[in-house]
Amino acid sequence: MTDWMLSPELAALRIRVRAMVDERIIPAEQAILDEDARGSRETLKGLQAEARARGLWTPHLPEDFGGLGLGVMGMGALFREMGRSPLGAKVFNCDAPDQGNMDLLLKTASPAIKEQYLRPLCAAEITSAFCMTEPAPGAGADPSNLRTTARKDGDGWVIDGHKWYSTGGENASFLVVMARTSDDPRTGSTMFVVDRHAAGVEYVRRIPVFAPDVLDHFEGEFRFEGVRVGADAVLGGEGQGFLLAQKRLVPARLTHCMRWLGLAARTLDMCRDYVGARKSFGKRLVEHQMIQVMIANAARDIHSGNLMTLHCAQMLEQGLDREARPYSSMAKTHVARTLCRVLDDAIQMHGGLGYSDDLPFGRWYRAARAARIADGPDEVHQMVVARDYMRGRLDVLV
Repeated sequence: MTDWMLSPELAALRIRVRAMVDERIIPAEQAILDEDARGSRETLKGLQAEARARGLWTPHLPEDFGGLGLGVMGMGALFREMGRSPLGAKVFNCDAPDQGNMDLLLKTASPAIKEQYLRPLCAAEITSAFCMTEPAPGAGADPSNLRTTARKDGDGWVIDGHKWYSTGGENASFLVVMARTSDDPRTGSTMFVVDRHAAGVEYVRRIPVFAPDVLDHFEGEFRFEGVRVGADAVLGGEGQGFLLAQKRLVPARLTHCMRWLGLAARTLDMCRDYVGARKSFGKRLVEHQMIQVMIANAARDIHSGNLMTLHCAQMLEQGLDREARPYSSMAKTHVARTLCRVLDDAIQMHGGLGYSDDLPFGRWYRAARAARIADGPDEVHQMVVARDYMRGRLDVLV
């Protein structure tokens, strides 16, 4: 394991996280899934307590909220290791969307909202959801289609609208809701914290999707009818919704990339073990050139995705938020596609065994396919990269 671009302190933390994932979390994956299917989380909670005891709990948060105060580079170092298991981030309380919502509330919420929701969220006593996406013709890849509205009423606001693909919304204690507050194309939206059980909040359904529901990773649909919130429910300030969405989404894309890289690397490790031992047509699979091409392509793509992600993380840590946007789009598109390709090739290399549920590749692939849609589809990110390059905002030789 190399530690390029990492300080000695981060390198040591990375080793500690890797050890817990490989030695404690991966062996417990099936038990966690089986218990979750029965409505229990005993093994998960035990591992979460162990993460706390090891001093690895919510490392992205400042110390006064129970974390280690790591920057984006630190998150990059650790989240890759957590991502080796699809359940790893949950153990360390760094899973989406809670991790992104923690960062958002930390920077923009009122003191009252922080005490009511942020602290218990950081302690894993509650969960949250992010409500921006709407059914057509509402906001999706194009946030300017936002249809949910919020109007001032006295010293508060009244929210009306329809949201879906709000991950984890069914069990969430609170929702971050993006709503239109004016017709201005740049300052026409605002973010609000809304209690999940407030009057007028209707949980419509759990949306059936391609991937199996695991822990809090299921998609919720909501309707908001006359939902009243106070002035302190506004995040940042009135009209800052689009701005905050960008500030949340750029690092959120990177944290997804970090987790996906970890899972892709673990998948490739599993392929190495199999093709090095399995014989076919008189020789080991790894001796067949077609298999070598799959292994080489996967290694190249994971490595290049890692470099893209770390470069963009370094830019964010230096305060270059605007400049980092096209690089985050490149990283997100590349890593999402890489994860899908690596898993698809892993199934192919393992043949019938890979296609069976005796191995996790099929389950992982079904979840991974959403990576090319979530936080912006490939096509939107490619448009951003092309646009910024043509405007001279993207240097390909950094």
